Amino acid sequence: MALNLHDIDRLFRRHGHTQYTGEPVTQLEHALQTAALAEQENAAPALIAASLLHDLGHMLEESDDAHDTHDVHATPTMAGIDDLHQYRILPFLRSLFDDDVLAPIRLHVDAKRYLCATDPAYFSTLSADSVRSLQLQGGVFDERQATAFIALPYAADAVRLRRWDDLAKKADFATPDYAHFSRYLERCAHN
Repeated sequence: MALNLHDIDRLFRRHGHTQYTGEPVTQLEHALQTAALAEQENAAPALIAASLLHDLGHMLEESDDAHDTHDVHATPTMAGIDDLHQYRILPFLRSLFDDDVLAPIRLHVDAKRYLCATDPAYFSTLSADSVRSLQLQGGVFDERQATAFIALPYAADAVRLRRWDDLAKKADFATPDYAHFSRYLERCAHN
């Protein structure tokens, strides 16, 4: 089933208040913070849209009892589960957006694996939950994997998105509201 812009808005309204597991922010706060960081760096509209939507796959799972928890410490990664959120959302968005939005979403998890391989200081900045998920997601890239990854179309955008993603977990980070960023979705969506 494809999502339209109204469906995306509804997902954020329905599940945005839930805790971003393992972090001191909600799903919506994390999405808004990521998009705000992208906007502050004058990213292209498509990359700002991707930043807003990059973890939407988590919200698809919110109705699943295994992931619907109010305990911020009970995360899928603590149960040894890689939820594959970066892939799970793509079929729902494919008819709405082009690769300039979809590819950074798909690649943002592998961008973490890449950054761990290429930036010596990066690993120490990861949250505990992000470190756990790294192992479930395949671990740090080796040199060959890192070279192959960064050569992919939109990999550089995914790396930028990943850095914003990692910074977007602050309880006191003020951002514009969802309506502000939904304009980027409207601008990038197919007519």
